[in-house]
Amino acid sequence: MRKIIIGLTLTGLLAVPLIGLAQAAGAAPTLDIMDVLDRITNWLFTILLIIAAIFIIIAAYFFVTAQGDPEKTKKARDFVLYALVGVLVAFCAKGLVMLVKTMVGA
Repeated sequence: MRKIIIGLTLTGLLAVPLIGLAQAAGAAPTLDIMDVLDRITNWLFTILLIIAAIFIIIAAYFFVTAQGDPEKTKKARDFVLYALVGVLVAFCAKGLVMLVKTMVGA
C-alpha cells in the first residue's frame, strides 16, 4: 500500500507542471508561408556567408603559401571567385524573396 501511495504522489507531482503549462498556453501560433520562407532564406543566407568566409580564408592561405607558384596562385584565385559567386547567390536569393514578398503584398 505504501508503494502505491508513493507512486501516485510522485506521478501527481510530475503532472502538476504539465497542467500549469497547459493552462498558461494561449492559442496556437499561426505561421504565414512568407514568414517561413523568410526564415529559411535567412538561415541559408547566413550559412552561405559563412561558407564564403571560409573559402576566402582558404584562398588567403593558398596565396600565402603559393611562393610564386602559378598553379597555387590560380587555385587561390579560384577559391576567391567561388566565394564571390557564393555571396552573389546568397544576395540574389535574399533579394528574390523580398521581390516575391513585395509582389504578393505581404
